[in-house]
Amino acid sequence: MSKSASSAVKPSVLVLAGSRSGADDPVARLKGTSHKCLAPIDGVVMLERVIQAILDSGVLGQVYVSIESEDLMRTVPALEKWLSDKTIRITPCGSNLADSVIAATEVMDPAFPMIITTGDNALHTPQILQDFVGQFAALKGDAAAGFTSAETVIADFPEVGLAYHRLKDGGYSSCNLYAFRSVKALTAVRIFEGGGQFGKRPMRIIKAFGISPFILYKFKLATMGQLMNRIARNLGITADIIMLPYSYGPIDVDNIPFFEISERALKQRRLAAK
Repeated sequence: MSKSASSAVKPSVLVLAGSRSGADDPVARLKGTSHKCLAPIDGVVMLERVIQAILDSGVLGQVYVSIESEDLMRTVPALEKWLSDKTIRITPCGSNLADSVIAATEVMDPAFPMIITTGDNALHTPQILQDFVGQFAALKGDAAAGFTSAETVIADFPEVGLAYHRLKDGGYSSCNLYAFRSVKALTAVRIFEGGGQFGKRPMRIIKAFGISPFILYKFKLATMGQLMNRIARNLGITADIIMLPYSYGPIDVDNIPFFEISERALKQRRLAAK
């Protein structure tokens, strides 16, 4: 199958599941696992939850997981089954997220269009994936990123304490959902070189995008749309913002408090579904 983008082809999806901290990650330590994404949360392994949501969404094609070792995943029965029947495939794990994305494109088929998410977004649902992929398909930019407004998150999770991107038109938080339409969009992987988390570490914006976007960001001189356009222009691409009205969208399991918040929310969902 050609690696060129086609509107008839469901996007491949890359799940970033590598761990620079390994077993030293606080969540991995808490649950006694080698990787945070292999930790059980409300009775189900975190990475298993993410992949199940992808499969249930029905809008994504082949699932690829970037992780240090396939053997790690084979310790989880559901992941073992999916590996055996080729529902999921392994891609090389680089020294940073950007290297992992670039390495993945060498083995993904098709490589584009590509959706990227992370293995610790335990709260993601088929619905948020359907919305993100549907909006991306209707847009034209080389790349896209999903965000939720601060107001939407706080309405349901006032205790979460996310580091929001505070801009001229309000606060935003990334949902760890990204889309690349073609190889041209790979210049955008610079956002992953330093690990992202610009809300927590805004100085990383200078390294990734230059001084001008940093000034616009730091002093709230631009709306999110204006900032995205400036960043994309600096990268030589076009990019779109995809707004997602899901309060849980930006909540990944980044630390113990986020683990506890996510587990409570998952338990509430499980009980409500009975």
